[in-house]
Amino acid sequence: MIKNLFHWLFSVWTAVFLALLYGIVAFFAFRYPAWKSFFGLMTVAYVFLVPLVLGCMTVFFGEWRARRSWWFRIFMPWAPVGLLALLSLVFAWEGAICVLMVLPSFLIMASLGGVLYGLTRDLRGTRLNAVLVGSVLVLPFLGAPLEHRLDTPSDYREVATSIEIAAAADEVWPEIVEVRRFRPEEHRFAWVHAIGFPRPVAATLSRPGVGGVRRATFEGGVTFFETVDRWEPGRALAFSIASDPDSIPQTTLDEHVTVGGPFFDVLRGSYEIEPLAPGRVRLRLVSRYRLTTPFNFYSSVWTDFVMRDVQNYILAILRRRTEGRGDARSALPQ
Repeated sequence: MIKNLFHWLFSVWTAVFLALLYGIVAFFAFRYPAWKSFFGLMTVAYVFLVPLVLGCMTVFFGEWRARRSWWFRIFMPWAPVGLLALLSLVFAWEGAICVLMVLPSFLIMASLGGVLYGLTRDLRGTRLNAVLVGSVLVLPFLGAPLEHRLDTPSDYREVATSIEIAAAADEVWPEIVEVRRFRPEEHRFAWVHAIGFPRPVAATLSRPGVGGVRRATFEGGVTFFETVDRWEPGRALAFSIASDPDSIPQTTLDEHVTVGGPFFDVLRGSYEIEPLAPGRVRLRLVSRYRLTTPFNFYSSVWTDFVMRDVQNYILAILRRRTEGRGDARSALPQ
């Protein structure tokens, strides 16, 4: 029994090690600067095909001596994926945002790879599967250069969030035109900041009215220049947004999520104040952004989440500030 357990552990962890080794080699090959015209981490070949190979390899070597259960085929491929993600975080190969964004795809595709290999093994035997797995190993490296010959689609999306504030419109307006520097005690937990996106700092305005430029700053040197093109005091403020990705330190945002980079950019923003009742309004914040990846259907789930979380975070602070100011005034002696 002990001998069988030893053989099981040896075959399983040998499978995990070999799959992890393949994942590390693929990661550095796809991100190697001199090979960017052929490969790249933001490709279908890397995000979907590499984990498919990890799943195939894990089950192939894990079942070298004997067939395993379907639970093994579905979930054991998660081991090399999890270890690869952990190594990426520990050694800072990639930012936390990128690792977490790609992790669901890697887990799903790794399980799919394990299941597909298991089905093939059950139907055709091990010898043909050895040839099959050998062919699958090179699939990402063949697919990526072909993928680079295709145009990458751009998707223009809007994210709208709103919040109700117990204050009059003329009390909310000055809080959105210029945003005073956030104090440490004003910050709260937010998932988007926990995974590495910088927190907002302040927003200043060069001059009131259309043509004025808001300078919105975030921690880590991230700055947006927002040119006002709609100015309706007490009602609406809208602006186009420009960012300089070269000015953002590489330690702040990973190159794959840098605002203004080839994959993602924020284009417009607007605030609208809607009166609901005396002393109560709804503040609406809308952002428009560009998403340019080979898999916008997947990336948009994450970018919408990030944008929505950032906007809700800002709106919550604006509400606390505005309502707090009203509470302070009502406390003054009449």
